[in-house]
Amino acid sequence: MTDAEPSRPRLRADARRSVDTLLTAAAEVFAESGVDAPVRQITARAGVGAGTLYRHFPQRSDLIAAVFRHEVDACADAAAELAADQDPVEAVRRWLLRFTHFIATKRGLSAALHSGDPAYDSLPAYFQLRLVPALEGLLGTAVKAGRIRADIAPDDLLRVVANLTLPAQDDDGHTTRMLGLLMDGLRYGSGGAGAGEGS
Repeated sequence: MTDAEPSRPRLRADARRSVDTLLTAAAEVFAESGVDAPVRQITARAGVGAGTLYRHFPQRSDLIAAVFRHEVDACADAAAELAADQDPVEAVRRWLLRFTHFIATKRGLSAALHSGDPAYDSLPAYFQLRLVPALEGLLGTAVKAGRIRADIAPDDLLRVVANLTLPAQDDDGHTTRMLGLLMDGLRYGSGGAGAGEGS
């Protein structure tokens, strides 16, 4: 265990489900109404009482940090599922699209995360710890198959994708189109059969 991954108490399966439901509801509410949204909005959406929320997250900062980690974990865990089910290039594309959804959630938390509260100090390292290896594994498989170029670092790709993701609602499909162009660039020069094909 590292400093970026603090020790957390083990929960019973039912308690874990309750916490996961709370965190999912909080992420949705924060995205819609900001991190200062009333607790009752979160508990109503999660179908639990306020006591349940405060038992697990006594401070608002506890909840915000937990939402961030929960979203990072969901994004990181998706890599293994995609690697098992998808073509290597498609696995990278779908994971990067999943990452853009995480970025949208992160923007909803941005004001709090940059507030200087020490409760959030470990979160950037947690992001690196979980997401860089997840993407590195997907890229490595695609590179080994000769399907994408080998000269792209996971950190650089995460930064590029974050920058091309619009902060507003992506109603016109801008992010998806830009991601398609990015995937074309990753395939260019790979020498594989998929080079130059559309996504």
